[in-house]
Amino acid sequence: MKPTNLQFFCPRWGSEGTGWETFFARLKAEGYNGMEWGVALDTPHAELDKIWDLAEQKRVAVILQHYDTVDADFNRHYDTYCRWLSMVKGYPAVKINSQTGRDIFTFDQNKALIEAATQFTVDTDIAVVHETHRHKFSFAAHIAKEFLQRIPHLRLTLDVSHWVCVAESYLEDQKETVALAIERADHLHARVGYPEGPQIPDPRVPEWDIALRHHLVWWDAVVARHRAQNKPLTVTPEFGPYPYMVELPFTRQPLTSQWEINAWMMRMLGERYR
Repeated sequence: MKPTNLQFFCPRWGSEGTGWETFFARLKAEGYNGMEWGVALDTPHAELDKIWDLAEQKRVAVILQHYDTVDADFNRHYDTYCRWLSMVKGYPAVKINSQTGRDIFTFDQNKALIEAATQFTVDTDIAVVHETHRHKFSFAAHIAKEFLQRIPHLRLTLDVSHWVCVAESYLEDQKETVALAIERADHLHARVGYPEGPQIPDPRVPEWDIALRHHLVWWDAVVARHRAQNKPLTVTPEFGPYPYMVELPFTRQPLTSQWEINAWMMRMLGERYR
């Protein structure tokens, strides 16, 4: 039995080679509520319409993910980001997970991008949550702290694995910032990082139990807050394919199955919070 306030989303990332009909059937059989789908800016509207119609037909809820605005020139970056938001405006997503801004932009430049997303939410009533992610405005806990303090309406996709990697620690000396992020988290990416990387090879094995337990403490707090507020929480188990997933030398064979790890993570969290 799944916890009633948790909704689990399967990442399309890593399954791009699987046909949509097969992918939807597989995630439904696994027990996911929907998918998280990274949509590139150059995706044709006809393709968006076709996949969206199929998702609705199959009763697969959709979280859209923004990821591919990377221009180092702020003005071009801002225009591209706004074009992406405009492109997806007509699609009733559960929410939008946005990898927003750049680590090289100023506070005010990144804030302008966040406010563009805020206006999108005002116009559409679809929440935009900003992922804590390397290379983006939120690449490190000590940097994201200022944004959280100065932008009270900023909401997050909490993916602590990135912060663990950047800080090369389990953030023991940044507890205040992590607590603030937990208060603002409306979506979880359930991937486990470690001080030397954003993804452990396999959360099911005892060698990585310490890393998993650190992340469970943070996830427990997010779940507890949503339960106390009687709010649903969306979770995407987001262990990724190569190069996140380590491969065996010369063979290009992954150490383990990305699909199986994510499905295991969903079942483990479902049981933990049931």
